[in-house]
Amino acid sequence: MAKRHPVVSGKDWLAARRKLLAKEKAFTRSRDKLAAARRALPWQVVEKQYSFEGRDGRQTLAELFDGRSQLIIYHFMFGPGWGEGCPHCSRWADSFDGVIVHLNQRDVMMVAVSHAPYAELAAYHRRMGWRFKWLSSFGSDFNFDFNVSFKPEEVKRKKAFYNFVVQDPGISEREGVSVFFKDPKGKLFRTYSTYARGIDAFSVDYQYLDIVPKGRDERGRGPYWVRRHDEYGK
Repeated sequence: MAKRHPVVSGKDWLAARRKLLAKEKAFTRSRDKLAAARRALPWQVVEKQYSFEGRDGRQTLAELFDGRSQLIIYHFMFGPGWGEGCPHCSRWADSFDGVIVHLNQRDVMMVAVSHAPYAELAAYHRRMGWRFKWLSSFGSDFNFDFNVSFKPEEVKRKKAFYNFVVQDPGISEREGVSVFFKDPKGKLFRTYSTYARGIDAFSVDYQYLDIVPKGRDERGRGPYWVRRHDEYGK
C-alpha cells in the first residue's frame, strides 16, 4: 500500500495536513448546523400507552425516563425465537454500553428495546456482559409503530415502511434510534428517529476505522466482517 501512496517531506506533509484541516473545520461547522436542525425538528405527541418488560418488571414508556426529561431508545434487532441478537446491533451496543453513565449527567436516559420476549434478551445480555437496560416490547405495538418490526406478509411482499419510505425491509426486524422528551406535566413527545445508515455515526469503531489508511476496507460489501465480540477468532 505504501508503494502506491504519495510520500512527501515533513514540510509538504504539514502543508497538505493544513489544507485538509480547513475542510475538516468546515465539515465540523456543517455538522453542528445539522445537529441544530435535528433538535429544531417538530415534535410528535406520543399518545398510545406502551408497556415493556425488563429487569425491573413491566414499565411504561414514561417510566423508562428514570427521572430524566430525555430518552434515547436503540431499536435492537432481536426477534422472537432468534436465540441471539443481531451481530451488527451487538457491535453498536458495545459502543453505547459504557457511555450511558455520561449521558445520565446531561438529563438523558438511554435503553435498548427489542421485539423478542425478555427471557431471551436477558440470557443474551448476560452472555455479552453488557450493563445497559434492555427491554422487550413483545405483545405491544411499539416496534411496529416505530417501523422496526414487520409482519410476515410485509417481509414476503418485500414492501414495508422503513426509514421513512416504503421499501423491502429485508428481514422481520430492523435497526434504528428514537429520541423522546417528557415535559414537566408528563406529556411525551417523539423528537427524532433515524434508521439504517442514519445510525452510522454512533458506531465508535467506524469513526476510528475512517482515519486509518485502509479505512473500513469493506470493498463495497458493507460490514460483512462483523461478529459478536465473543466470536472473533473462532
